[in-house]
Amino acid sequence: MLNKSTAFREVQKFRQFWVSSLVLIPAVVTLYGAYKQLFLGQPFGNNPASDTTMVILTIIFGFLFPLFIFSMKMVTEVRSDGVYVRFFPFHLSFKKFGYADIASYRSVHYSALRDYGGWGVRYGRNGKAYNISGNDGIRLEFRNGKHLLIGSQRTHEFLLALEQSARTA
Repeated sequence: MLNKSTAFREVQKFRQFWVSSLVLIPAVVTLYGAYKQLFLGQPFGNNPASDTTMVILTIIFGFLFPLFIFSMKMVTEVRSDGVYVRFFPFHLSFKKFGYADIASYRSVHYSALRDYGGWGVRYGRNGKAYNISGNDGIRLEFRNGKHLLIGSQRTHEFLLALEQSARTA
């Protein structure tokens, strides 16, 4: 949903197979163990946890951790007054990067692991990064010499909106 001042909007979520596997496999094992121990009365594992501990583990790994990971999303907007990024649930509101502070920007191809140490809100040798998947994005260079990479699955559209909005700002 774009309003008049929003030239570009992208919403990205963690939907890679490996991320889902890292979240869902422990959740399924935990839920199975809880079912087996709490409902069937059969101890789960060689050194079973108490029922109270099993309930706590089930709440954390069976529900809260998957909910946390699958609720994460990065929203990027190019507006008439700057670039806005929100990495939910870490940012409750958008972070604004005004055109007056941006010296230059360009499309880049990068390695999240090698250049920034992974995905999310990251700090690397090339500055700060907001990325959620893929290896393409827009790199902003600020007048103070700092850099920010914003990962995008739609870098061409992002760059066009940025060029158009920055020119009219």
